[in-house]
Amino acid sequence: MTTTSSVADSGSRLARLRTMGSADVLIVGAGINGLATFRDLALQGVSVAVIDRSDFCSGASAASSHMIHGGVRYLENGELRLVKESLQERNRLLSAAPHYVRPLKTTIPIFSLVSGLLAAPLRLITHTQGTPKERGALLIKVGLMMYDLFGRDGGKLPRHSFLGRKKSLAQMPHLHPEVKFTATYYDAAMDNPERLALDVMKDGLAAGDHAVVANYVSAVGFDQGSVILRDELSGDEFPFMAKVVVNATGPWTDLTNEAFGQGTQFMGGTKGSHIVLDNPELFEACDGREIFFENSDGRIVLMYPIMNRVLVGTTDIPVKMSEDIVCTDEEVDYFFQLVKLVFPTIKTEHGQIVYRYAGVRPLPASEDTNPGFVSRDYRIVHSELGQATPLVSLVGGKWTTFRALGEHLADEVLALLSRPRQVSTQSLPIGGGKDFPRTEADTAAWVHRHGSSVGEDRARELLARYGTHAEVLINHLGSVGDQPLEHNPHYSAGEIESLIDNEWVVTLSDIVHRRTSMAFSGQVNKKLLKELAHLMASRRGWSSSEVARQIGSITVE
Repeated sequence: MTTTSSVADSGSRLARLRTMGSADVLIVGAGINGLATFRDLALQGVSVAVIDRSDFCSGASAASSHMIHGGVRYLENGELRLVKESLQERNRLLSAAPHYVRPLKTTIPIFSLVSGLLAAPLRLITHTQGTPKERGALLIKVGLMMYDLFGRDGGKLPRHSFLGRKKSLAQMPHLHPEVKFTATYYDAAMDNPERLALDVMKDGLAAGDHAVVANYVSAVGFDQGSVILRDELSGDEFPFMAKVVVNATGPWTDLTNEAFGQGTQFMGGTKGSHIVLDNPELFEACDGREIFFENSDGRIVLMYPIMNRVLVGTTDIPVKMSEDIVCTDEEVDYFFQLVKLVFPTIKTEHGQIVYRYAGVRPLPASEDTNPGFVSRDYRIVHSELGQATPLVSLVGGKWTTFRALGEHLADEVLALLSRPRQVSTQSLPIGGGKDFPRTEADTAAWVHRHGSSVGEDRARELLARYGTHAEVLINHLGSVGDQPLEHNPHYSAGEIESLIDNEWVVTLSDIVHRRTSMAFSGQVNKKLLKELAHLMASRRGWSSSEVARQIGSITVE
């Protein structure tokens, strides 16, 4: 865990940004794509700052399906370039970030042989709109053959396989008895995307003092050659000069450009909601794999076991950014109906929900009437602020391709600066993925070397949580103590205090939603929030009223 200066108050939190005053590049938006671009540019020696109006990785990037995947269904849209790039990047992330990205066996239950066989090629060839249909076995077979061709990475992941009804039910007895086939292939999952994003950011910061980050800072205008920044905590505004400005605010791209005095209509995002269930029977039925399937209307649904829970998602609903983006009870009922289509004997109910969330996909504006057919690819648009400052707007982008997208966007910026690329990120490890043990024997050796001060079981837990960055934390805990929290013994007071001091934590929500997985896994209750809030108060000087406000701001299922 990289040590950084404390962010105890608004002044110290922004001290480096204010002192810097200007940079070659200012990136607005610290979601995964903004952070990937920040990392890439910092590694080239470019002076770069990245800001976000909220916390790092708290917008669209925090509302993902926790998947790193090629997008087998994108083949039907004819997005062959995107699928190929996504599969290449999936394989790179399995190597570069093994502490957070892992192979995920994925099974598609199939209830038809030929459904969609004519509609899908027509869509691929003509790009015409239409009503999506459930994909049958033949169409899925063709798609997975192409998937294997694009993404097996020299045989590191197994080829897809097909099973008939009898063998499918033998493997997964809770499946609907009318299933005709199952198709199984491999993609990847990321258990903790927010921490992966932090590692990407820390790699950029490690490049040197020419790289600066600041959360809870917004870009509110452009005046006399400077971007006007606002501290969202104090309301204070100040100018920041940059040779190039990058708009990486995802679904908010048009709103950010509007603040800069530019009217754009690039974005047409859709809402994706998810729920996390504490349902042991469903967890067991998934058999350690993602279940990826469709409703009869062609909408995609997925569920898979994660952190002893089951993640179920997602919807694809057109929204306006002025609307409240929440997971509604209607969407929850929709998920429950679809779970029953696949596992009809397993009961799901609202009381099993430990967490629910929703976000907006940063999709480009499209005339397609079906959100599932809107391109998931990205593009980069150039314009100008004032009369001399290039503005580069990112339209689209998804988690799987963040490294390649960051490289592409950085190359565009380097060209504007007339700077050469010095470092390739293609094979660089990310954060705690560096020297991460790949076998049980290597893991046991690492744990034995580092477990003397906190115990080997605890060292193993911290290695899984932070990758090899855990070594710094373990050394710290060996000196300050590792007393477990009263209301969540998987974490200690010393660990939480280290996160607060060293990871730009501003709010209680930053801790429970992004620096840890407490909220996602359903570990949050009022007693734990109170315990965490008092740790925050001791580091931030919060009053009793602020403690109460912070606790009240977090919804507990």
